[in-house]
Amino acid sequence: MTDETAAVPQGAILPPKPQARAGKVSLLEYLRLFQRDILSAQPAHLYRAWMAEMKTPFFRSFLCNEPELVHRVLRGSPHDFPKSERIRFGLKPLLRDSVFITNGALWEHQRRIIDPAFEGGRLREVFPAMWDSGVAAVERLRAKADGQPLEIEAETSHVAMDVIFRTMFSMPIEHEIAQAAFEGFRAHQAAHPVANLAAILPLPKWVPAFHSKQTRDTARAIRALIGQLATMRAGEIENGTAPDDLATKIMTTPDPETGRVFETGEMVDQVAIFFLAGHETSAAALAWSLYLLATHPDWQDKLAAEATEVLGDDVPVFSIINRLKLSRAVFREAMRLYPPVPMFVREAACPMTFRGRSVKKGAQIIVSPWHLHRHERIWDNPDAFDPGRWETENGKAGLRDAYVPFSEGPRVCPGAAFAMAEGPLILSMFLRAFRFEPVPGAVPMPVAHLTVRSDAGIRLKLTPRA
Repeated sequence: MTDETAAVPQGAILPPKPQARAGKVSLLEYLRLFQRDILSAQPAHLYRAWMAEMKTPFFRSFLCNEPELVHRVLRGSPHDFPKSERIRFGLKPLLRDSVFITNGALWEHQRRIIDPAFEGGRLREVFPAMWDSGVAAVERLRAKADGQPLEIEAETSHVAMDVIFRTMFSMPIEHEIAQAAFEGFRAHQAAHPVANLAAILPLPKWVPAFHSKQTRDTARAIRALIGQLATMRAGEIENGTAPDDLATKIMTTPDPETGRVFETGEMVDQVAIFFLAGHETSAAALAWSLYLLATHPDWQDKLAAEATEVLGDDVPVFSIINRLKLSRAVFREAMRLYPPVPMFVREAACPMTFRGRSVKKGAQIIVSPWHLHRHERIWDNPDAFDPGRWETENGKAGLRDAYVPFSEGPRVCPGAAFAMAEGPLILSMFLRAFRFEPVPGAVPMPVAHLTVRSDAGIRLKLTPRA
């Protein structure tokens, strides 16, 4: 931070932020707080510390905020900092061997197949499908914009899942399987805790999993639906009738080192994470963007003017993405304040040293975008909504050194560019069509489970623009 005593501009409205935990607590109390909400379970000093160490009877954790240390963990060899087994355990019912939670040779094989599907040229090809999703979403909102408060997270979840289905399988969300999968993901999100007893205690692998029946049932239902889609597409590929979308690209791309392609069962694992990460994270970022704009009408007016000018011809030309500069800045700022994935958890594969402290093999290494993006020693006015910060020296330095909503390095999200095209586009289409206003007294409080969402939804009033 250029001036650690810098004040928030007078009259500025600070976006909602959960109150940090006060003082030390026992391990059992921490687990109880953690299961309720990751964010409020953490102590306030994490917004100032360069590193923090947590000791338990079973493992030791190190939370890293110092930019050099963050880069070492995320940009270093994935073999030195593999995904944590404790986090992998919690996601296994749905994701099985998805690229999001695998390590080692299997992860490398999966990335060699998946990465080409999200290269720049492919993004241009799927852009019209993104546009169609936005058009459909605007029409749905027109039918609901009657002056009454609307739960906006449900709407952004709908459009984000529609984007995934149209770009991945060339079908709108109104398709029967797509609608069933959408409802299934909502049920799984509600049923699935981030942490449970088995993720904390060092139990042997033969001990039965502690996932709830609802978690197991919803995961099984989702995987069955995805299996139908993958089987259908495998048949279309064999018959030469498959559309040229992301699913076809992924299922027909051979590993350049082994020549292997994904089998149908393997494809289910990968589609599960595309649906979960691709729709959950985008939906959360869009919802918070709309809330922030509703509470900052000056920025909303600027964005609406840009959207009207850039989208004026209603032609889905890919080059417009580069012209949505304000929308991109707002979306980026929303993910700074409310990063969809609040924490990345890795393991130390071998003994090492962090800031003079000994880190043993197996220690949990945590990079928390939630704390890093609001760090008081890095950002000017870290809790304020200010999309203009990206044009300042402080903002540019923060973007370079301490902004990781998609992670970075070898394990950066392969769909990062996809999300940064989708988010500003949908946001602009919404702002061109509607004015958003907050509902008095309905201030959403962020909580973190699988992603950073509101504790009770985000309610906004929509008014159609002329």
